[in-house]
Amino acid sequence: MDIIFGPVNSRRFGKSLGVDLSPTKKQCNFDCLYCELAPAQTVASYQDVLSVSEIISALTQALLAHQDIDVITLTANGEPTLYPHLEELIDAINLIKNSTKTLILSNGSTINQPKIQKALYKLDSVKLSLDCATNSCLKKLDRSHQSITIESIMQGMLSFKQKYTKPLIMETLFVKNINDKPQEIRQLNQFLLQLNPTRIDIGTIDRPPAYNVGSLSYEELYALSQQFDQKLPIYISSRKKVESKPARYTSQEIMQTLSKRPLSPEDIEILFDATSQEELQELQKEGKIIVKEQNNINFYIIS
Repeated sequence: MDIIFGPVNSRRFGKSLGVDLSPTKKQCNFDCLYCELAPAQTVASYQDVLSVSEIISALTQALLAHQDIDVITLTANGEPTLYPHLEELIDAINLIKNSTKTLILSNGSTINQPKIQKALYKLDSVKLSLDCATNSCLKKLDRSHQSITIESIMQGMLSFKQKYTKPLIMETLFVKNINDKPQEIRQLNQFLLQLNPTRIDIGTIDRPPAYNVGSLSYEELYALSQQFDQKLPIYISSRKKVESKPARYTSQEIMQTLSKRPLSPEDIEILFDATSQEELQELQKEGKIIVKEQNNINFYIIS
């Protein structure tokens, strides 16, 4: 039983040590079509529960072995916020973590519960998934437990954001022909503008999924990113299936492109050829373009 895994190097969070709150089996209130774990019946609570002392003992040993960790990441073979002793565990981690940051990766399904919000307030960063903005999509793509509605998720996120002053990162994973439709994106965009998170990561399937569903190319993700309001800090986290070659952009085209969507250095490498990248550097020297850091990710934006 491996409670601790990693370290894993992440460009978004640094060197991460994972804590699996459900190492024995999948325990989740979602059964997402894209999950890399085998299909399983959704649950509203954990059946197999580790003690806080077991987890802290394993984490303490891991931190002694790996003393250069940037972040301790709470996750699970399933949904970590279903762990019944979550606040007690976070309190115990905060006593031993020293300067290491803490993070949770959650599907957001329980964020409307006051006890969950109270626990997550004690973390340094929170990352919540939101793949859908409608109940029909939620049931089709995330295959959520019957007790969960998109309205409760969204209201919970807005309520949590009112009090949580540290980084709140959102993630949407796009599946071909399901949640990549314009009407779904319009509703996601409307909600995300209201939520105003620190960063929004968009991606697609990059591991073998539980069900027979399709992924999007980088070009398709980039096109989707253009459908969101330019105020939203969107980062394309998937670099899979890049099909096009870097293109030539004039200075004017670079400015026009960045006016629609800030781009990360990874986006620049994919989209811009060598000459265009030189043009970008010149615009930066002239002060027309600056680099802005958004929760560990750099973006090129118009000054």
